[in-house]
Amino acid sequence: SIDGPLVLQNITRSDFAPFAYSSQPIIIKNAVAHWPALKLLNYSYLKDLYEKVPGAMDEDCQFLHFRSADIKSLKDFFSMPKSRVEMKDGSDLTWYVGWSNCHPVVLEELRKLYPRPHFLPEDAEMPNTDYIFLGFEQGAFMHLDYIPRLMWQAQLQGNKTWVLAPTPECDSVCHTFSFYVEPGDAVLVDTRMWYHGTSIPKGQFALTIQSEYG
Repeated sequence: SIDGPLVLQNITRSDFAPFAYSSQPIIIKNAVAHWPALKLLNYSYLKDLYEKVPGAMDEDCQFLHFRSADIKSLKDFFSMPKSRVEMKDGSDLTWYVGWSNCHPVVLEELRKLYPRPHFLPEDAEMPNTDYIFLGFEQGAFMHLDYIPRLMWQAQLQGNKTWVLAPTPECDSVCHTFSFYVEPGDAVLVDTRMWYHGTSIPKGQFALTIQSEYG
């Protein structure tokens, strides 16, 4: 019966091996706490990077605006006024977005701030695309991912609550549950068999990097 995540403390590759391809959701505490991205990656860094790389915002990469319906592209996102970016001065237009970093130059620069997670199997394949999710409060709706591999997500700033619900195939042994992650934690979920949604505590900003392995 699965009714919560398996919580591991920062772990070596060999210790993680028995769990690497499990359908059991996993939190690895402090797994990415040493990444430079925790200190360096933010809205300003991303804006500067995308503005200096020619064509970075024109690339046909997936952009997800979730409930932020007025932010339809990276150009919109990087044109927000500072008061809205920081959700200060009484701005009530909360925002939460995500996108794939499919531009090779942008991806190369960003990956200088975060290594391949040290606990993943040595022979695990990773795509040439990572995702960034950032913003306030609302997070992602409950959904399934249609992806070929397992998902990992690194919590770099802020806290996030995940809600997971099983697909019908797992109903007999899986249950709906929620869990909370903090900066420096890594989350691993088979998002093809668990419906998942996220939210961020009111007033907090959260930023994550996500990719796949398999």
